[in-house]
Amino acid sequence: MRILGISPYHDASVCIVENGKIKYFSKQERLTKIKKDSLSEISLDVLDYVLNNYQNKPINKVVICSPTPNSEFVEWLQIYLIKKIKNDCQIINFCENHHLAHASLSFYNSGFKKSLCLVIDRNGALIENKMRESESFFIAEYPCKFTPIYKNYYLKNKGEKYDVDNHKLIAQLKKENKDCEIYGDSTLNITKVYESATTLIGQNILENGKTMGLSAYGKDKTFNNLFVNHQPNDNLFFHYIGSEVGYKDYIKEQIKEVPKNKYLYADYAFQVQKQTQEEVLYLVKKYTDKTGIKNVCLSGGYALNVVTNEFLIKNLPNINFYFEPLSDDSGTSIGAAFYIYRKITKDKKIYKLKNTFFNHVKDNFKVKGKKCDVSKIAKLLSEQKIVAVYNGLAEAGPRALGNRSILFDARNEKAKEIVNKIKKREWYRPFACSVSEEYAKDYFNMYNLKKSPFMTISFPVLKNKLNIIPGVVHVDNSCRIQTVDKSIPHLYELLTQFKKITNVPILLNTSFNIAGDPLVESIEDAIKTFQKTDIDVLWFPKLKKVFTKH
Repeated sequence: MRILGISPYHDASVCIVENGKIKYFSKQERLTKIKKDSLSEISLDVLDYVLNNYQNKPINKVVICSPTPNSEFVEWLQIYLIKKIKNDCQIINFCENHHLAHASLSFYNSGFKKSLCLVIDRNGALIENKMRESESFFIAEYPCKFTPIYKNYYLKNKGEKYDVDNHKLIAQLKKENKDCEIYGDSTLNITKVYESATTLIGQNILENGKTMGLSAYGKDKTFNNLFVNHQPNDNLFFHYIGSEVGYKDYIKEQIKEVPKNKYLYADYAFQVQKQTQEEVLYLVKKYTDKTGIKNVCLSGGYALNVVTNEFLIKNLPNINFYFEPLSDDSGTSIGAAFYIYRKITKDKKIYKLKNTFFNHVKDNFKVKGKKCDVSKIAKLLSEQKIVAVYNGLAEAGPRALGNRSILFDARNEKAKEIVNKIKKREWYRPFACSVSEEYAKDYFNMYNLKKSPFMTISFPVLKNKLNIIPGVVHVDNSCRIQTVDKSIPHLYELLTQFKKITNVPILLNTSFNIAGDPLVESIEDAIKTFQKTDIDVLWFPKLKKVFTKH
């Protein structure tokens, strides 16, 4: 069975799931070069690529997953698909099940036979144009049983004019879902509270990762409770024109660049990080205690918060967590397709996610670089050269894990400053690292975990290693890490060779792109980026070739 999944909203993506496995996946941004790009009537690059190249066999079902059901674009898209798909097939509008798509992806990727699935999202499915999904808990079981046990919605409007209709809708939802706890009391949610710090520092609401980096510079001081009875304290916030949220006391403090000598911004980032992660911990503890289920999958945009993820594993050591690496909306095309496949076929096979190297665009570009083996690359890195990697298919998610990476020596205390000549990131954002899996516990407090292959968790650096890898240590002595085993042979062998030279099995690893651009996709993109930046070496592991500038 072949299912075409489409997520047309921000971080738009298209996939083909064939017999339960991903046959094709790509994000719109990788083709248009517009970060977090969406589909539109005049921009369907990634969808048209699939329709033009992957109809050699019939498409049995199409599933569209956008958080806004019955939008004009979704209706237009369905008509477009009817014209473009060569065979007759059912087009399924999955837009009322946005959180279910997130939950489906995380559960089927996790490897768990049964689990709780927590979705924490900024904008879930729109319900009767009155409210949207915010946080949801499901009990997930094979082949395709997702039982909602908790739903929190944020209200588009509240007050005398709207309260009666809002209460009627909540009452209706409770009647339809008798075994599910349902709430809808605030115009905010966990993610929107968090983004109030992101808008304060002049960033796009989808750039909460920048706030996360800044939060480590803040200090814990007496501060207002951003949540009351586990709901956002609406009295503390205001809404910009549109859907952005701000903190009232700082309404005149919004800036575009964070100064190093003004602590208001870092202190507020610290508070939203601290208080939102405490709310997430409350939810996880409540429903693991209530259900007795010890496996928990997290997805939705907030689940990319590596600091919160560390907070969870630290405080709940008896819970088995899976943090979905494609937690943003790009993953919902796959999640919706997985769900439809399992629902129809009743397939109980478990396909645990092994890697994220499946963002696929074919290359027709030939490489004429110099021959070079892994040991030579390790030596160049030890000599403080910046090495970019282009290998096979790109990472599907937002984190570079070795196929589209920029690597540097983590021992260099000026690593951040040096790599930032290329990346041009904000001063407060840290760099992650890749470490040989067997040595991770020697450098980081792993909380008894053996691996963290997708860079979804931050870990404390051990005190006796702080001075050994200063280039990847954040101001709070933490580091977001990727543990690497032999399943990524080129990166594992590189770390092995680098350790032979330096006695350190760790490299700084950041995404192969420059500020504001999506991850490099094609070989041509890689060469162009190499040529216009200060990257010293462009390495093609599969071809055993390099480009150098000297």
